[in-house]
Amino acid sequence: MTGTSRSSDGLDARRKRALVRAWRRGTREMDLVLGRYADAHIASLNDHDLADFEALLEAPDPDLYSWVSGAEPVAAKYASPLFDSIVAFHARRHDQT
Repeated sequence: MTGTSRSSDGLDARRKRALVRAWRRGTREMDLVLGRYADAHIASLNDHDLADFEALLEAPDPDLYSWVSGAEPVAAKYASPLFDSIVAFHARRHDQT
Protein backbone atom coordinates (compact mmCIF):
# COMPACT_ATOMS: atom_id res chain seq x y z
CA MET A 1 0.00 0.00 0.00
CA THR A 2 1.44 3.33 -0.98
CA GLY A 3 -1.08 5.71 0.53
CA THR A 4 -4.53 6.21 1.86
CA SER A 5 -7.21 3.80 0.85
CA ARG A 6 -9.92 5.95 2.41
CA SER A 7 -11.71 8.78 0.70
CA SER A 8 -12.07 11.99 2.65
CA ASP A 9 -15.65 12.34 1.38
CA GLY A 10 -18.03 12.89 4.25
CA LEU A 11 -15.33 13.97 6.71
CA ASP A 12 -15.35 17.38 8.34
CA ALA A 13 -12.40 19.69 7.66
CA ARG A 14 -10.62 18.76 10.90
CA ARG A 15 -10.72 15.03 10.12
CA LYS A 16 -9.69 15.60 6.49
CA ARG A 17 -6.67 17.56 7.70
CA ALA A 18 -5.73 14.83 10.19
CA LEU A 19 -6.07 12.13 7.53
CA VAL A 20 -3.76 13.97 5.15
CA ARG A 21 -1.23 14.72 7.89
CA ALA A 22 -1.23 11.08 9.01
CA TRP A 23 -0.13 10.01 5.52
CA ARG A 24 2.47 12.78 5.16
CA ARG A 25 4.60 12.33 8.25
CA GLY A 26 8.02 12.47 6.68
CA THR A 27 9.06 8.89 7.33
CA ARG A 28 7.42 6.01 5.51
CA GLU A 29 7.17 3.90 8.66
CA MET A 30 5.10 6.50 10.47
CA ASP A 31 3.03 7.19 7.34
CA LEU A 32 2.04 3.54 7.40
CA VAL A 33 1.39 3.34 11.14
CA LEU A 34 -0.63 6.54 11.51
CA GLY A 35 -2.05 6.61 7.99
CA ARG A 36 -3.45 3.10 8.16
CA TYR A 37 -4.91 3.81 11.59
CA ALA A 38 -6.49 7.02 10.30
CA ASP A 39 -7.92 5.19 7.29
CA ALA A 40 -9.63 2.72 9.59
CA HIS A 41 -10.71 5.01 12.45
CA ILE A 42 -10.70 8.73 11.59
CA ALA A 43 -14.44 8.92 10.96
CA SER A 44 -15.33 7.28 14.27
CA LEU A 45 -12.97 9.13 16.63
CA ASN A 46 -14.75 11.23 19.22
CA ASP A 47 -13.55 14.80 19.79
CA HIS A 48 -11.26 13.82 22.68
CA ASP A 49 -9.60 11.00 20.73
CA LEU A 50 -9.29 13.22 17.67
CA ALA A 51 -7.49 15.81 19.81
CA ASP A 52 -5.14 13.08 21.09
CA PHE A 53 -4.53 11.96 17.49
CA GLU A 54 -3.77 15.53 16.41
CA ALA A 55 -1.31 15.84 19.31
CA LEU A 56 0.46 12.66 18.15
CA LEU A 57 0.73 14.17 14.68
CA GLU A 58 2.89 16.88 16.25
CA ALA A 59 5.33 14.41 17.84
CA PRO A 60 8.68 13.89 16.10
CA ASP A 61 8.78 10.75 13.96
CA PRO A 62 11.82 9.17 15.66
CA ASP A 63 10.19 9.50 19.08
CA LEU A 64 6.83 8.28 17.86
CA TYR A 65 8.39 5.28 16.14
CA SER A 66 10.29 4.38 19.33
CA TRP A 67 7.08 4.51 21.35
CA VAL A 68 4.95 2.56 18.87
CA SER A 69 7.63 -0.11 18.42
CA GLY A 70 8.08 -0.44 22.18
CA ALA A 71 11.73 0.55 22.07
CA GLU A 72 11.01 3.40 24.49
CA PRO A 73 8.10 4.08 26.84
CA VAL A 74 5.64 6.61 25.47
CA ALA A 75 6.08 10.12 26.84
CA ALA A 76 3.46 10.87 29.48
CA LYS A 77 2.15 13.76 27.40
CA TYR A 78 1.09 11.31 24.67
CA ALA A 79 0.07 8.31 26.77
CA SER A 80 -3.63 7.74 26.20
CA PRO A 81 -6.17 5.08 25.32
CA LEU A 82 -5.91 6.34 21.74
CA PHE A 83 -2.15 5.70 21.69
CA ASP A 84 -2.78 2.21 23.07
CA SER A 85 -5.35 1.68 20.32
CA ILE A 86 -2.82 2.69 17.64
CA VAL A 87 -0.21 0.29 19.05
CA ALA A 88 -2.76 -2.56 19.20
CA PHE A 89 -3.96 -1.80 15.66
CA HIS A 90 -0.39 -1.82 14.37
CA ALA A 91 0.38 -5.08 16.21
CA ARG A 92 -2.73 -6.78 14.77
CA ARG A 93 -1.78 -5.70 11.23
CA HIS A 94 1.78 -6.87 11.77
CA ASP A 95 0.59 -10.26 13.06
CA GLN A 96 -1.57 -10.71 9.94
CA THR A 97 1.31 -10.28 7.50
